Order: sequence, then structure tokens, then C-alpha cells
Amino acid sequence: MSTVPPGTPCWADLATPDLTDARRFYPELFGWTGRIAPEPEAGGYTVFLLAGQAVVGAGPPAIPDQVPIWSTYVATDDADLVAGRVERAGGQVVVPPFEVFDRGRMAVFADPAGAAFSVWQPMAMPGAEVFDVPGALSWTELVTPDPEGAKVFYELVFGWQPDDQPMGPITYTGWRLGTRIVAGMMPPLGDEFPADSPAYWSVYFAVVDADAAAARAAELGGTILVPPQDIPAGRYAALRDPQGALFNVIALASPDAG
Repeated sequence: MSTVPPGTPCWADLATPDLTDARRFYPELFGWTGRIAPEPEAGGYTVFLLAGQAVVGAGPPAIPDQVPIWSTYVATDDADLVAGRVERAGGQVVVPPFEVFDRGRMAVFADPAGAAFSVWQPMAMPGAEVFDVPGALSWTELVTPDPEGAKVFYELVFGWQPDDQPMGPITYTGWRLGTRIVAGMMPPLGDEFPADSPAYWSVYFAVVDADAAAARAAELGGTILVPPQDIPAGRYAALRDPQGALFNVIALASPDAG
């Protein structure tokens, strides 16, 4: 069983051409330890642990020349059913459902604007075992030039309902599944993301101090893409790892703040 309900992000992993360096950079930044899959066919796929609990993974690129990227996985109890919904909703099945040893069943899709995402149907491996604590996955967010199209697509695929909130000059969308907001969406912002850039899913890791985490990432060979700044959810920074994979850190605002 997944640790979260179907339709909720449950895992993230990094595809990188330099897995050895990822095993150096991220543990030094977040305090993770690595557990390398024993199967030769896994290509050294590493599950990162926080105090012994799985948080995210990292592995080699699935295809040659793939840019280094963090991928979001949404929990499902039927990957094949989701594949059919993706096709009917106008998305693309990039990698059809397949079994990952005895761990689970996964597939890779792209939405109509080109944002790649995956699903995870758990068997032996449920997905992440801890969320929302420093060093763990805290949030996933779709950055897309076509929010209206995404609202139609993700409702058809996962049953998500958009919950729009004004946030400064933009409208921020929370994806609601039942009573919970499970992910977010926003349009591209700033000069780093041209208007014609493809849509993508982005991951956020919780930290105690966003300024300290950004500085530490830079010391370890990463790049600060968006310097630490305050947003309603807390204080965040957008970073790139030494190979160029984009990720975010966030020091979550306490529930009683403000």
C-alpha cells in the first residue's frame, strides 16, 4: 500500500548522468544516506533515506541525452487505467506501465503542454515514507504556460479540482483531491523561464533555514537560480544541482504564523 491515497504525489526521483556526484551532493545538503539497489539492471538506482526512512530516489537517465531532471510520481492503484485516461485526455504515454522488479508498477506520461510526470502503483515499495519534515519532500508544483488546459487534463486523469488563489500578480492553483490540497500549479515567472518554455513539474524539499540551505547548495557546487524569498507557504529558494537539475527548498511557515 502507498503511504498516501491514490491521486496524491508519493515519490520523486532524479535522473542524472552523474549518479556518483548526486550521492555526494544531496546527502551533504539534506543529511540523507543512500541505499543502492542490488540488481545490476537497476543501474545503481539509489533510494535516499532520512533517519532510515525512504524520501526520494536517484538513477541514471532512461534515455541518452536526457537532461538531468527531478520527476514527480503520483500514487495509483491501477497504472494501466491511468494510461488510458492520459491518452483520452490528450496527453502522451511516454513509457507504458511496467513492473520495477518486485517494488511496484510505474509509467511515464506527458500532459498536453509537455510536462512529464509518472505514476507509481506500489507493491513491495510504497513510495516515500516521510513527508514535510526537514530533508523530505514537501510539495510538488506544475509550472505551465497553459493553466486552463491543465485544469481539464488533470481532473480527467486524477480527479483533481482546481482551487485558484490570487498570489501577487499571478493566480496560484491548488490541486484539491477530496478535502486535501495535494499539489500546486502556477504560470512561468521571470526571465529564467521564457514564455515558450515547456511545462514541467517541480519538487520542493523542506528545510529548517532556506537561506542556509541555498548557501550550502552553492558551496557544494550547485547554483542559486532564485535567491531565498518569502511566499505565503514559507521562505523558499530555487536551486540547480551540479549537473543542472532544478529543485526547490522551503522553510515552511508555521501554521500559526501571521
